[in-house]
Amino acid sequence: MNKIAFITGGSRGIGRDAALKLAEQNIDIILTYHRNEKAALDVVEKIKEKGQNAFAIQSDIRDITLFDDLVKSLSFVLKEQFGRESFDYLLNNAGTGLHTSIEETSIDDLDDMLNIHVKGPFFLTQKLLPLIENGGHIVNISSGLTRFFMPGSAAYAMAKGAVEVMTRYMAKEFAPKGIRVNTIAPGAIATDFRDGAVRNSEQVQGMIASITALGRIGEADDVGKAIAAIFSEGFNWITGQRIEASGGMML
Repeated sequence: MNKIAFITGGSRGIGRDAALKLAEQNIDIILTYHRNEKAALDVVEKIKEKGQNAFAIQSDIRDITLFDDLVKSLSFVLKEQFGRESFDYLLNNAGTGLHTSIEETSIDDLDDMLNIHVKGPFFLTQKLLPLIENGGHIVNISSGLTRFFMPGSAAYAMAKGAVEVMTRYMAKEFAPKGIRVNTIAPGAIATDFRDGAVRNSEQVQGMIASITALGRIGEADDVGKAIAAIFSEGFNWITGQRIEASGGMML
């Protein structure tokens, strides 16, 4: 019986690449998407081309009032499409960025960051816990910006700092079920995140490469591979840890 990963925000960027890399390890995928159904179905098709089963569910992770319906949909899909009542891996990936100074950050801006990066993963994981197999694994996405600091990133980085604390508490509280919980913290990655701020600017790419030990910007594929490695059996004795995937940015 194949293991199953549930990935929030799996239609693009890091979530997409993680889904494809996990599929290459014979893991079936259920992913959520916010608006772009076409992109989500494209990922599902690519996973099926790799010989694995996949399914996409629409949801908005920032809206906790939708979680009961999301869990019901997931339970139905698990039973009807996968012949299971549980899944093995959870990747709390869905998120958006914000680049604005502390002076100019509004209450709504900060609330949005906290809703999607903290409250969403916290309460969704709470709802999903009964469906996660004993001995399963949860990975939460943080950011290199909790270690190094760039003006304009305060609200986003504050939310990701909370994710790292949340991870350690989850690791402690879920340990009796054998569920491991870790954080992966990407550095600057060339995706459509923040409207492609890194991907679309040669100047930004050059600056980042100059302060990165491995001498280049990161790609979604780099982080997707790292996530697949964390979910592998080689990480069975690792929990409650922050693992940075930044190529040595600002060492």
